[in-house]
Amino acid sequence: MTSFNLRRSAPAALLATVLAVSVLAGCATSPPRSAAAVAPYRDSIELGGGIAVNYTRDGKAEPMTGSFTWHQSKAATEVTLISPLGQTIAIISVTPESATLKQGGKPPRTAPDLDSLTAQTLGWTLPVSGLREWLQGYATDASGKRFIASPANNTVVTRDGWKIEYVTWQDDTAAVPQPKRIDLTRLGAGQVDDLTIRIAIRPNAE
Repeated sequence: MTSFNLRRSAPAALLATVLAVSVLAGCATSPPRSAAAVAPYRDSIELGGGIAVNYTRDGKAEPMTGSFTWHQSKAATEVTLISPLGQTIAIISVTPESATLKQGGKPPRTAPDLDSLTAQTLGWTLPVSGLREWLQGYATDASGKRFIASPANNTVVTRDGWKIEYVTWQDDTAAVPQPKRIDLTRLGAGQVDDLTIRIAIRPNAE
């Protein structure tokens, strides 16, 4: 009787194993990502969200986290960086002619080049001119071609040396998807620099 039960249990155990593997394989298979492109580019937008920066200054890693607001028109951009405690870290205003950075208790600083201005003042570079497009899912790739993001086409290296990855979306299945989290990595001489910026856009922030 015992040997009969063993002979009957072997196929049953094999069947159970096959079913378990099938279930696991089904769970591991993700549906294909949507190829729907982002909305047409707009000159004027308003949005906000969270920001996390990891950078190195004087050989020391100095992460920064907080939130931001973004006001963009055709002729200008204003960005406010806010600490986790709600204090204003800096207000950055950019026009085609110049960039101005204001910090509490300090005189405003103005320069024609925002990258060098933020690097000198904040210790890291905030690519505002690029973000005008990147926040909406657009970029110019390393070959000079127009990049338009979608959940299925979510990574690009720009002509000015940034790697952009659209990690998550407000709704992966939306007819017109909107970026939710964007990871930026500064590239230099073919190697990764010590500067990464993660941006989380609040839904319906406009």
